[in-house]
Amino acid sequence: MLLTPGAALRSPIATAPLVAAMTLLVRRTSPGPAVRAADNPWPGPWVAPTVALVVYQRPLGYLLGLEGAALLRAFISDHDPAFTEQRIAEIRRLLLAPGLDVEGVDAERVTTAEGYAAWSAGYDDPGNGLFAIDEPLVRQILGPLPPGLALDAACGTGRLSAALAVMGHRVVGVDSSPDMLARARRRVPQALFLQGDLHRLPLDDACVDIAVCALALTHLPDLHAPVAELARVLRPDGHLVIVDVHHELLSLGSVPRIRLPDGRPGMLPGYRHRASDYLDAALPVGLEVRRCVEPGKEGHGDGEPPTDEADVGADPGPWDAWPWSLMGIVPAAAKAVRAGTPSLMVWHFQRRS
Repeated sequence: MLLTPGAALRSPIATAPLVAAMTLLVRRTSPGPAVRAADNPWPGPWVAPTVALVVYQRPLGYLLGLEGAALLRAFISDHDPAFTEQRIAEIRRLLLAPGLDVEGVDAERVTTAEGYAAWSAGYDDPGNGLFAIDEPLVRQILGPLPPGLALDAACGTGRLSAALAVMGHRVVGVDSSPDMLARARRRVPQALFLQGDLHRLPLDDACVDIAVCALALTHLPDLHAPVAELARVLRPDGHLVIVDVHHELLSLGSVPRIRLPDGRPGMLPGYRHRASDYLDAALPVGLEVRRCVEPGKEGHGDGEPPTDEADVGADPGPWDAWPWSLMGIVPAAAKAVRAGTPSLMVWHFQRRS
């Protein structure tokens, strides 16, 4: 449920004059008509899916998939003939390895609210390499801009809200997860944080100078409604930075895994949006591209046959560590597939005046 302006004013953090002033920008009317089901195939984060979706993951299947992707790289001349023969021999060894012939795991597809409620406690723990990539880029893009009112949409625990505050911006953060918002309020007490949905941001039209939305749109099947909302709250000439997990990295299994309260495996939704999807959503609502970056591990295969082979006796490790523990079993194939694969897609848009 979206917070009303009155509820925002009663929030403990609203006692500061700066925060109280920002509440004037919160919508003073209802957030508008609900998004039709046809426009939003994945329901709001507080609504459970009508059909339980289960993802089946078997470690041997992932390892064979890596080997196949590496063979495709060799097929287009990234590697020499020896590399191809090593991959085929390695596949034979994997198929015969008794330690890898284990059952798969059924992971339940959960809503973002369920997923982030379970993930919030450890979200900021060291180990998420994407944070080290996107934060410097956000600072690089927005650093030269004058301070103003900045929106951190899908703010999570407030990591980018904190960065925006350091840049001198007045910050309002919006997120659907109460657990994440509680941590954000402790992290950036001078900011205003509201519970809300990316499809209906609880802000007035044309009220913010800057908006950022990081690692969130990948959870939504369609970008049109949330991107239109981000454009709506931007002032003319305002700047928007969108950071998302790159569809190529998602194809390698980089989808957030969580354990549900009862211990069952769960996976957040992850949709592979391509550049055309962002442009189709952004251009019709008055957003113009200023920059697009696809950072990740640079370089490609060097054509030299690697000497390391699969550790076919290795334990795949717990499901929570997949796919990273699985990549270590076939290091040469994993290296070939990961080389040159972008981790993120970073967009800098500006709203037309």
